Amino acid sequence: MIVPRHYEDLKIMHENTMPSRAYYMPASHDMGPLVEDRFSSDRVICLNGTWEFQYFNSIYDLQEKFYEQGYDCSRFTQVEVPGVWQNYGYDSHQYTNVRYPIPLDPPYVPQENPCGAYVRKFYYEIPEEAPRAYLNFEGVDSCFYVWVNGKYVGYSQVSHATSEFDVTEVLKNGENTLAVLVLKWCDGTYLEDQDKFRMSGIFRDVYFVNRPENVVYDYFTTTEIQEEQAVITVQASYQGKAVPTKLTLYDAEHKEIASQVFQENTGTVYTHKAVILVKEPNLWNPEQPYLYTLVLETEGEVITDRIGLREICVKDAVLYVNRTAIKFKGVNRHDSDPVTGFVIGLEQMKKDLQMMKESNFNAVRSSHYPNVPYFYQLCDEYGLFVIAEADNESHGTQSQYLKDSNWENVSRKWNERISDNPEFIPATLDRTKLCVHREKNRPCIIIWSMGNECGYGCTFEEALKWTKGFDSTRLTCYESSFYRSDRRKYDYSNIDIFSRMYPSLEEIQEYMDKKTGQTSPVD
Repeated sequence: MIVPRHYEDLKIMHENTMPSRAYYMPASHDMGPLVEDRFSSDRVICLNGTWEFQYFNSIYDLQEKFYEQGYDCSRFTQVEVPGVWQNYGYDSHQYTNVRYPIPLDPPYVPQENPCGAYVRKFYYEIPEEAPRAYLNFEGVDSCFYVWVNGKYVGYSQVSHATSEFDVTEVLKNGENTLAVLVLKWCDGTYLEDQDKFRMSGIFRDVYFVNRPENVVYDYFTTTEIQEEQAVITVQASYQGKAVPTKLTLYDAEHKEIASQVFQENTGTVYTHKAVILVKEPNLWNPEQPYLYTLVLETEGEVITDRIGLREICVKDAVLYVNRTAIKFKGVNRHDSDPVTGFVIGLEQMKKDLQMMKESNFNAVRSSHYPNVPYFYQLCDEYGLFVIAEADNESHGTQSQYLKDSNWENVSRKWNERISDNPEFIPATLDRTKLCVHREKNRPCIIIWSMGNECGYGCTFEEALKWTKGFDSTRLTCYESSFYRSDRRKYDYSNIDIFSRMYPSLEEIQEYMDKKTGQTSPVD
């Protein structure tokens, strides 16, 4: 086998990936401060398009080092990326709900593990003003290994998350070769047992981002609504060394409202912050989704983002946004298309969201995994509340009990294999952080969901604890918190919402009868 078995190692979820950060697309000062189309930036190089591809029924059938420079790809076929290889005519589509697509034996997967080898040649000129290069994959199912010019770059998994690699040292002026090996299954497959068609490959965008040596790497924007003004706080951290950074706020007509310079910040992972006050602010809500524009400027680049001013609170079990009581009229949404599978483009997403608004929905749940970044930006723009869900579902672990047990017994044992197994804490926490960090600046997101149909246990106790510690401005939920064993008392202190699917009428009545004085989502 030409690659190490990271795909069955719970201790190696990623190798050589960059730390998780907020989503943004930087640009040079030549582009001006209000660049919003992600691929129009002069610092972004899109690698979507025609790639060379070869499919193998088993990882063991792949004997040649296809990633080496000069490798003869004449036996490869040409395919379009993003795409899934089932739609290229290889392998077969599979639909399954509860049952895993493979035998239940975590973290191991079948030895005959199908895979796809991808090769993309491209020309590249190293820009002097932005010499560092970061390679981004926004969605690969299920795991993948990366090489550039024959040199190993890294490994990653979590199908619906962004993986970013620093490839500065392996790129050269002129022709370069990017090679990717994608496996159909990995240990992460046990955490991605969502009710859907199963497909494989590079199914979301691939691109480079060019950046200077010293840049704003991550930032976290929060808002507070006061009587006659709003307070915008932006905390930032840097790649390389901290550099002077200016924060400017524009209204929806691109008129400058205010600006500040970032100052040193203490007591947090973010080393600098800036605060802007907005008098008589226009607040964001589903009926009037007013968006301001934030611009972070350093000497070498510009980052543009849009922000909605809103504040969330709960009083007497009622959710308020900007001091107005809110009732969700929402829908669950998968990335799914009868022709393209779960390769979903911008226009397809716009069509979905337009139908939601026309049908008077005001909320959407990203069931059951993070969507592409521009999905959340569209929800900001269209005015839809979002329950942002992490890529966590281990529904199939209950199947080992279904033959011999009644449902009550199944519900008490469901969590044993994964969700209450300490070995899976790092993986569950990783998936939660990937979701939260990337989309933490989106005003549409009101609730962080830890995942779907896994049962409850130590893995989600840790994920919830981290989430509330990192972002106390939003609510948390986890629909499967009800399903746990009787072995110990579980910690529900970091769950804000009791979320339960498919309860019987008797269970609903029982909950309503005892909710008075209840101090936790689940008693």
